[in-house]
Amino acid sequence: MSNLKNFLFTSESVSEGHPDKVSDRISDMVVDSYLAGDPFSRVACETLTTTNKVVLAGEVRGPEIKEEDLIQKVRECIKDIGYDQEGFTWREATKIESHLHSQSVDIAMGVDSKDNKDEGAGDQGIMFGYACNETEELMPAPIHYSHKILRLMAEDRKAGILKNIEPDSKSQVTFEYTDGKPTKVKSVVISSQHSADIDQAKVRELLTPYMIKSIPETFLKDFDEKEFYVNPTGNFVIGGPDGDCGLTGRKIIVDTYGGAAPHGGGAFSGKDPTKVDRSAAYAARYIAKNVVASKISEKCLIQLAYAIGVSKPLSIYVDLFDNDLEKNKFVSEKISQNFDLSPRGIREMLGLNKPIYEKTSAYGHFGRMPEADGSFSWEKTDKKGVFSK
Repeated sequence: MSNLKNFLFTSESVSEGHPDKVSDRISDMVVDSYLAGDPFSRVACETLTTTNKVVLAGEVRGPEIKEEDLIQKVRECIKDIGYDQEGFTWREATKIESHLHSQSVDIAMGVDSKDNKDEGAGDQGIMFGYACNETEELMPAPIHYSHKILRLMAEDRKAGILKNIEPDSKSQVTFEYTDGKPTKVKSVVISSQHSADIDQAKVRELLTPYMIKSIPETFLKDFDEKEFYVNPTGNFVIGGPDGDCGLTGRKIIVDTYGGAAPHGGGAFSGKDPTKVDRSAAYAARYIAKNVVASKISEKCLIQLAYAIGVSKPLSIYVDLFDNDLEKNKFVSEKISQNFDLSPRGIREMLGLNKPIYEKTSAYGHFGRMPEADGSFSWEKTDKKGVFSK
């Protein structure tokens, strides 16, 4: 986030029905299917979605899963999202192909633990984690409220409360920051696919309550209605994979901090937890969130760097944004003493070898509530005491 004190900042979200998110959901379903059979499965699955077609490709190592069973699960994903349209449906009209094959032995050799060698990182790369005290969830306000708008819309659409609104939607929220703090909402954009039975005035009427329900009243005082944009391009009847091709891993900023913090570049969905693109980004968020939850700092950025086949991170970078070198050193030392950031250490610390990933595929991987099945374990603040001086 900018070092400026007074500025506007915008983040966007996309719904579970966005073509890229349909792809993310299917790829994470594949990860969960393999982890459910063997918690040490290896999966790297990419999904393409387009008009009445889904294509899966990638590498797997794990239990035998019949192709027809996997294809049936793809249909269940599409049905749950809500697609039963002429150009994209969960029914037989949508053709599904699987091109998954065995993982490269070269990659396996570098990653697997053997004899006295600990398990190495599944790839080289840099991963970032971030937290700030702008919301209770310790997430930046613009991305948090962008997600919330679409999540509430989806819940009501699936419950039959929100009618004539289809699965493909986007939101965008611009906040005005004063003295570095979010003070009010400057503009909101919601674009949503809708049935041909309603006009744009009706779309606006249906979606306005979700903006109001999602954003606290304190941020909406003096909000100018002219700054609320609903389907600014007009009609949005053809949507989802029929309107735009979807691919796994194209919404990495939506998945993380909405641009308020750096991103290492790696996507999360479709990857098992030996892939540090995913697991180390979760670990970095876990550390950053516990630092901010301890109240030692108002925001925290963590960077971790790995080399393929090497177990320990090559570097750990900490930024508390306050130029307090002693505090920064204190936090860095506490991280080294209390967090095992090898791939195995991260997986054991956060319990990542479980089928918990499908639900991460929409509305952000961060800022969510930890669940009893181990989902979103990286959102716990059980280590905040580590950073108390």
